[in-house]
Amino acid sequence: MKAAVCPEYGPPEVVRVEDVPTPTPAPGQVRVQVGAAAVNFPDVLLVADRYQISVPVPFVPGSEFAGLVTEVAGDTEGFAVGDRVTGTGLFGAFAEQVCVPAAGLTRIPDGVDDRTAAAFGVAHRTAYHSLRSVARIQPGDDVIVLGAGGGVGLAAVQLGAALGARVTAVASSQDKLAAAAEYGAAALVNHADGDLRSALREVLPEGAHAVLDPVGGELSEPALRALRRGGRFVTIGYASGAIPRIPLNLVLVKGIHILGFQFQDVAPDEFARNEDELRALLVDGTVSPHIGTVYPLVDTAAALQHVADGRAVGKVVIDLGQTASVSKSLGG
Repeated sequence: MKAAVCPEYGPPEVVRVEDVPTPTPAPGQVRVQVGAAAVNFPDVLLVADRYQISVPVPFVPGSEFAGLVTEVAGDTEGFAVGDRVTGTGLFGAFAEQVCVPAAGLTRIPDGVDDRTAAAFGVAHRTAYHSLRSVARIQPGDDVIVLGAGGGVGLAAVQLGAALGARVTAVASSQDKLAAAAEYGAAALVNHADGDLRSALREVLPEGAHAVLDPVGGELSEPALRALRRGGRFVTIGYASGAIPRIPLNLVLVKGIHILGFQFQDVAPDEFARNEDELRALLVDGTVSPHIGTVYPLVDTAAALQHVADGRAVGKVVIDLGQTASVSKSLGG
């Protein structure tokens, strides 16, 4: 089978597509014929060996996929050959076939195509659990979303609006802000235009109830300062590559809550509720991922570079049935 392989650590350009043996599922695993895979920033970090977990080379990158079950082994919790499924893993998705534990799979709802299913999982689940169970957003709340043009950020804009919040989108380009406006942002701030603290004060003179930050770096502190008393700052990731240093006197003086998001920290009953609600929003068409660019498997290195450069608007997807790149908004 064909797969994108990282033979050595380095920039995205080290990844190459080659023939590799088709994997065999271990007991409790299923083999999935991958229809589409989504590119996430941690994929770039794993290739560079800059993630918190190191994967020995050579390996097949890719952490998010959708496709068709082609083989099952042992107890697979009801999955059968022919089921359409989506799933995540640390690596292995940028290939024609992938073997994963059945417990990590979810059936794709009828009417949802592979590209949408692959692009929806990580970003929208991260955003929804963060909004619902960590920031605890209520209708009418003012919410600042940093990195609002990226996968998690744009999902947070869309889902925040669906929850009734007034979303202020912060991004680095007019294209990203235009996408945020399309998905429900009430206010738009281009942080490349000048002082972010002043811009947020102008848009939110009373301050925000919450900030969602998947970016980190120099944007975090001015966004924190834009919170009203008792506001909630949710740190999700550091796509900027820099972990911010926060002056704790701001936390003390304003009574701010700084919270970190990880899936395992969401209470089980809330986790199940959130997953059911999010699935319903996808099925009824209330929300869908914004797929900014689609690449064929042969261009996996270019897809990774697109994400690494911060040029992605929404999600970047690798379509295993496609032979040429498509730069087009497919969400909405």
